[in-house]
Amino acid sequence: MVLLAVAGYLAVQYLTGRTGGPGCKVVSADDGASYRFTPEQAVNAATIAAVGTGRQMPERAVTIALATALQESGLRNIEHGDRDSLGLFQQRPSQGWGTPKEIMDPTYAAGVFYEHLAKVPGYTRLPLTVAAQRVQRSGFPQAYAKHEPDATLLAAALTGRAAATLTCLGRPGATRTTGPDAVRAALVRDFGRDVLQEAGAEVGGSGGSSPKPPPSVASGADGRTVTLPVPAGTVSGGRSAQQRGWQLAHWAVANASALHIERVSYAGREWTAGVADGRWHTADAKNAHGAAGRDVSGGSGERDAGAVRITTGP
Repeated sequence: MVLLAVAGYLAVQYLTGRTGGPGCKVVSADDGASYRFTPEQAVNAATIAAVGTGRQMPERAVTIALATALQESGLRNIEHGDRDSLGLFQQRPSQGWGTPKEIMDPTYAAGVFYEHLAKVPGYTRLPLTVAAQRVQRSGFPQAYAKHEPDATLLAAALTGRAAATLTCLGRPGATRTTGPDAVRAALVRDFGRDVLQEAGAEVGGSGGSSPKPPPSVASGADGRTVTLPVPAGTVSGGRSAQQRGWQLAHWAVANASALHIERVSYAGREWTAGVADGRWHTADAKNAHGAAGRDVSGGSGERDAGAVRITTGP
């Protein structure tokens, strides 16, 4: 009976996409290799990737950071560890990594990791375990290597290089504030203020903590859709506009459970929360303009292939 109860609990966690079950998956576009992870891990991985590209770090740096966090914390923002180690990267306040509050902020923790990694000469050419160890000074320096395949898959998806490869069931499993304002605040948290300014939006609020873009620019007529136009040409770090678009789209899927995101669309592809396979599908005209034929693009009514649209639940 105990085993049945445990199995039932795990099944519920898996099906609802809560932090206890896998819920999310990234699949290689080349050989079909895959990695399953939880919505909690997905949010943290997306943050690590966003902070890295925001600092114009190459994809290799994101892979190193993700492999390090997989080893140190299992991509979970834990409040304990060896001695005074904390957070995603098990950074130690006593060793100058920051205050406990700072280290427990995933955006800060990722940023300070990249800051140290950038100081490692030739880190992109070093074996991953060597580059990670130069930053971490771990007692188990070879442990990072085993996470390289999974970290490589995650980095390809979360930097936008591998299109439509990250999926999640997307069932709400958190108590965070939801809605378009919460999505915009989370975007600014991970990508910085420019993520909305690129979309032609104004970011207001004291201290820059409350982004308030004009509804005509960032929200659809349904009041639930955040539209992020993707700049043409190349973006920061020499990446293509399409890579930027897919990074934003995958970020939204990774945050779907936490932010109650119902639908994400980009470049003619669409992901919908709660469907059986959780995969990306070709977007249909009805969903491009809302269930009742309303234009949710914030523009002329024609589908904008150069924009990422994120629709939150009612």
